[in-house]
Parts: sequence; structure tokens; C-alpha cells
Amino acid sequence: MKFSEFEAKTWDEMKEFFDTCLLPVTGLTGSEAPHEAAERLELLRDVMDWIESPFQGRVVTYPAIQYGGAEVADQINKIIQGVRQAGFTYVIVASTLEELNKELLPEVNLIVTPQRYAESAGQHQSQNPAVKEQILSLWQEGK
Repeated sequence: MKFSEFEAKTWDEMKEFFDTCLLPVTGLTGSEAPHEAAERLELLRDVMDWIESPFQGRVVTYPAIQYGGAEVADQINKIIQGVRQAGFTYVIVASTLEELNKELLPEVNLIVTPQRYAESAGQHQSQNPAVKEQILSLWQEGK
């Protein structure tokens, strides 16, 4: 679900069922031509589908960080701390930036990029069995 689909009362009643935050990171620099920016956003949308589609009732998608490239890691880490304080147990970063890794984002539970998971998507762009398995494994380890 998108963050904007919750109201204060709804969130208080339902937050125990939503333990995972999806944080999209586009990684635009501002130097992209309009068609390049559109391509990057479409690619991020596809990566987010790998997470949102199979786990709609447990994942809350936060607003995307649009600009910053790899140097945006400090900002992402602060946001991860914030969403954990808001009650999320797991944080997944979906990004088009291949450079993002656990060294840059030590508090993230999973980083999903097209470069890491493109092969397992196969012909179905909206599904990715390897990503689904990683998330299920993450939740199983946390119990």
C-alpha cells in the first residue's frame, strides 16, 4: 500500500500488520534528458512491482527519493532510522542505482536493483521469484 492510503485512525488500527517499508530511490542527478529520466522512473516502477505486487498486504511504500545518485546514502540511512522509529521492522530499498550496497546502507534489510535481479525476472516484468524469495526469507529469519 502507498503511504498516502492511510489515515491516522486507520494506521493506528492496522500498523501491526504492516511491518515492512519500501523506500524507492530513483537516483536521478538532474543531468538526464527528459526521456532518460522517464526511462529511469519506469525501471524503478518495474522493480517496485516485484515487491508491491506479491506483498500488498504487508508492505507500505514511502515517497521516492528522486535525486542524489550514490552520495544520497547518508540521507537514505537517516530515513531508514526514521521509519524504524515509526514502527517498521524491515526496510527494503528499491533503486535503479547499482552502487547502493550494504556497506553504504548498513541498516537496510534488503536492496533490490534491476542489475542484481534482472535475470530472475524472466519474461514477467511485474514478477521476480528471486526477490519474492529474498523477502520471504527475510521475514522468516526475523521470527
